[in-house]
Amino acid sequence: MAGRIGAMEGGGSTRQRRNPVLVRPNAAKRHLQQQQLEADFNDKKVIASTYFSIGAFIVLACLAVSLLILPLVLPPLPPPPSMLLWLPVCLLILLIVLAFMPTDVRSMASSYL
Repeated sequence: MAGRIGAMEGGGSTRQRRNPVLVRPNAAKRHLQQQQLEADFNDKKVIASTYFSIGAFIVLACLAVSLLILPLVLPPLPPPPSMLLWLPVCLLILLIVLAFMPTDVRSMASSYL
């Protein structure tokens, strides 16, 4: 009974306070992760800025603007010949046939065995 009274005097709950020492490693870990993410972002930014030059960005921007404006300015074109319309259909059929065509697995795997 004395144990129960002591527990009730302490507030009646069995919760324990968090140790402030345990919170700091999580904060430090979070800070290190944030620094690593920022470093990774800066590395990607450097790679992207060195991959394309300023001239390449200008060319791509002009191409995008021309693709947006030219269809509004130019007159509509006549439809293509009917034979040309069959080209994408034939390519699709060829790709489907090639996708489901059986291959000789033994000749492909022999170089790896």
